[in-house]
Amino acid sequence: MKYYSTLLSLVFFVTCNAFSQEKVVKYTVSSGETVNQIALKFKVTPYDIYALNPDARNGVKPNAVLLIPTNGAKAVSKTEEKAAKKTVGKNPGTHEVQPKETLFGIEKKYDITDEALKAANPFLVKDGLQIGQTLVIPAKGSTVKTAAAAAKAVKSVAQEKYVYHDVIAKETKFSIAKKYNTTVEDLEKRNPEIVSSLPVGYRVTIKGTAPKTETPAQTVTNVAKPAETKKAVETTKKATSYMEYQVKPKETFYSLGRTFHISQEDLTALNPALAEGVKEGMVLKVPAGYLAPQAIIPQAQPVEKATEQAIDRSTESTAGIKVVDKVKSETVSANPEIVELTKKRGQTERKKLVLLLPFNLAKMQNDTTSSANRIKNDKFLNMTLDFYSGAMMAIDSAKTLKLPIDVAIYDSQETKSSSNISSLIAQNKLQDADAVVGPFYQSNAETTANALHSYNVPVISPLSKDSANPIDNLYQTIPSNDVVRNAVFDYMRSKNGNIVAVVDKKKESVVNYIKQNQKGVVFAALTETGGLDVANLKSSLLPNRMNYVVMETGNTAMVKTTIKALLDAQKTCQVQLVILEPNSTLDTDEISFDNLVKLKLMYPSVTRESDEQPVLIFEKEYRLKNKVNPNTYATRGFDVTFDAMMRLVQGKTYQETADLMTTEQVDNKFQYYKKEDGGHANKGVYILYYDTDLTLKVAN
Repeated sequence: MKYYSTLLSLVFFVTCNAFSQEKVVKYTVSSGETVNQIALKFKVTPYDIYALNPDARNGVKPNAVLLIPTNGAKAVSKTEEKAAKKTVGKNPGTHEVQPKETLFGIEKKYDITDEALKAANPFLVKDGLQIGQTLVIPAKGSTVKTAAAAAKAVKSVAQEKYVYHDVIAKETKFSIAKKYNTTVEDLEKRNPEIVSSLPVGYRVTIKGTAPKTETPAQTVTNVAKPAETKKAVETTKKATSYMEYQVKPKETFYSLGRTFHISQEDLTALNPALAEGVKEGMVLKVPAGYLAPQAIIPQAQPVEKATEQAIDRSTESTAGIKVVDKVKSETVSANPEIVELTKKRGQTERKKLVLLLPFNLAKMQNDTTSSANRIKNDKFLNMTLDFYSGAMMAIDSAKTLKLPIDVAIYDSQETKSSSNISSLIAQNKLQDADAVVGPFYQSNAETTANALHSYNVPVISPLSKDSANPIDNLYQTIPSNDVVRNAVFDYMRSKNGNIVAVVDKKKESVVNYIKQNQKGVVFAALTETGGLDVANLKSSLLPNRMNYVVMETGNTAMVKTTIKALLDAQKTCQVQLVILEPNSTLDTDEISFDNLVKLKLMYPSVTRESDEQPVLIFEKEYRLKNKVNPNTYATRGFDVTFDAMMRLVQGKTYQETADLMTTEQVDNKFQYYKKEDGGHANKGVYILYYDTDLTLKVAN
């Protein structure tokens, strides 16, 4: 192995020297290497490599030869070399501030005066001492002149940043630490999740040194527009820590703005290359403090071990993991009272919950495809495993809370038109259940509900969005499209809003929905060519009421015209922009995210983003257990399962709790209602909007 590594190094050395005089170099790919790793090695972007090697977009194989652009990479390395030579032996020492440290303690430790320390670190006078700061420590007895020289070193220290590394097969903490010139201790300190193990695919946070940029960090504060709030400007001033971020496919200014809570102008100021637009593979400088959790940690990707767990637990199971704290709920009434169902338990008799999950084990055993390939390619199995991982969190939370519940998990062996339900009922597996979660497909859920109707067993459909047939014991957990739309109109009316609709001619179904279900909504007139009549829109706005403008169009020109008209109208009246469903046109570079924030873009959603303590605890515990963030299906698996268990221990039947209680879990709200034709549906919808501090909030 050592000989093989030496040989690869020799080949790399000879290859680089042979082409060092050209604008590109040839590089032979080593086993396990990715384009991202090669780009990092040569200080170029994956986009640059793809430009010279189009086939690399489909992946690279060992011993493949790539053309690597050298423009800029050599200049960077030479500049760094010169800087290193100049600073060796001259740059004063540095110190990273630890928790509970004080200025007095640091000054005593290094035997320096308060004046010398503050002269070398001017920001201490203004901001004070903060955990994580890197201080320049002047030499003992240094004069003001020496401190001034040390202040220059602050510039290089201030460029410290965090970089991220995705763990690949056979890597160790020691090899990663060595690669990034850090220590295993520092890696574990910044990534507590890797102390016990180092899972493949985990994104490790590593402290590094930021590359020099043409735009200094201080200029960020000068980009803020006068219209920005004081809070947003103050937040921007604090962004002195930066990191690199690689642009993913289909990302835009809008999506980057949402991820990093930064305006398009500020992002372009930090990265002048963005003046030509956002391109896949670009490596951007972004404020580390603004990074959203999902940008740091990859989405849940089940691994082979998860499949084995699922197979092992596919029969009756109450297996356990760690504690998830209490989850808030609320009771529906004229004035809803927030309660905690964990404190309202009134049930001592043991209950039985059944989960019907489509692992399709028989199909898997007969399939010659390996488990790893099946997981990689089978989206339905991925969804099932994610839901299962969340459900297991709920089951073990119930064990921690000592809930009197037995849980059985069965393989429903589902396709769109078939399932294992009849066999399970023949074996008397479901009839004695107090509630059943599943199956996944709507037709199978209805078949199960019909079969268990005479036993009065509630069947909870966890994932289907289809309109259900009228079956009394069937509970739809995902609100229908019309319910979601109705929720936002109900909210606007509750605020005594003036509702104006801007709908283009292609959205006839939206026009019909509003005319049939939402009386009193004013439609803005369109021109003969189908464009927006701006004068008519402005005349429909009222000066003494909140004006909600519902915009439903995929036409970029109409979107831009509407937004411009509403920004102008804000000078004389209150205006808020509303959409009824996700609009991909808003997620393009042609639409300014800053303008959407100014108009407080509002929309209905069946899920929320929350930083409440129970939610944070769930996410933390899930990461510790699964080494990744919970995705939508994992969170739904927890929410549906935990909600069902908590309802069963209230001293009432499931149906009684459905009629009386609205519960709120991690991401989802469950507010059941009886449909006129039979059965129950959920109308738990959140009304979300973008606030002026660039965060997504739930409207009151």
